[in-house]
Amino acid sequence: MTVVSLEDARRIAVRSQLLDGSATTVLDTIRQINYLQIDPISTVAPPQQLVLWSRLGSYDTDELDRLLWRERKLVEWQAFIWPVESLPLLWARMRRRRTGATASERHSTDFLREHASLRRYVLRELERDGPMLSRVLQDHSRAKRDERHPWWGARNVSLLLEILSARGVVAVAGREQGHRLWDLAERVYPKVEKVPLRTAERLLAEQRFRAQGVRLTRKGWEAHPDASSEPVPDRVTFLSPFDRLIHDRDRAEALFDFYYRLEMYVPRAKREYGYYVLPVLVGDRVVGRIEPRFDRKTGTLEVLGAWGETSRNDEALAQLATWLGAERLRA
Repeated sequence: MTVVSLEDARRIAVRSQLLDGSATTVLDTIRQINYLQIDPISTVAPPQQLVLWSRLGSYDTDELDRLLWRERKLVEWQAFIWPVESLPLLWARMRRRRTGATASERHSTDFLREHASLRRYVLRELERDGPMLSRVLQDHSRAKRDERHPWWGARNVSLLLEILSARGVVAVAGREQGHRLWDLAERVYPKVEKVPLRTAERLLAEQRFRAQGVRLTRKGWEAHPDASSEPVPDRVTFLSPFDRLIHDRDRAEALFDFYYRLEMYVPRAKREYGYYVLPVLVGDRVVGRIEPRFDRKTGTLEVLGAWGETSRNDEALAQLATWLGAERLRA
């Protein structure tokens, strides 16, 4: 494996993540960067959309839905969007979830056993009337949970669907105003070859390495054989907090000498910057941070704060406003 300099490592990382302006289509971009993370926070735009904008510039966000729900060239699993080609590898992970190999998996198995009648009811309803929203399904559980989970609340139906989804029994078949539509996995996922878990994990690790371009080892920055360290064009863009270039905060700090943490869960008085701050990428350098907010009711994109190098911000803000369809830009 080739060990490269820090300068080359930055170039490789940016190029491998298609942040050099070379991205062409939504599908090819996701195939290259490996996957998109889904999150409901959309202070500017949902992260799965913003990550694509950082690479493609203005694009039609309906394309993502078309690839997911009509053409089925993408699949949603565990709050990530994957190319359908990765499905055999994901199935290996789904099968492992059924084995009880970890404490959390054993806890899930106990939950399914305790709520066996609810499981039968949910699967019967999905088979008959799916796809459907989780709120349509009645919670007939005798045992109620006292605690309220921040993601799926206190409804046993919601937790049941999460467990069955992780195990490949049910799947997200679409979305209705952002809410997941559930159906039997066999009606959502195409049939694929069976891949052993060890092989799947090796191939997934290889995909991650290729998408990242470089990895930090005891020897230094090791480059993927397919990576390019050619100079990166002088292009400016903003990065989602969920962008794979900076998602691993320690790696991002080692690569770009840029300390970054998402502070939306930090009390306002203790925030160093802002609620939803985006790193600013210029070429192969992260040069600053900015806090834009898009008010969809008024069509206004405003900047709540900016830190570090700000000379190129207006260029990216204009591109962002155009893509969002903002009527006003207040910088």
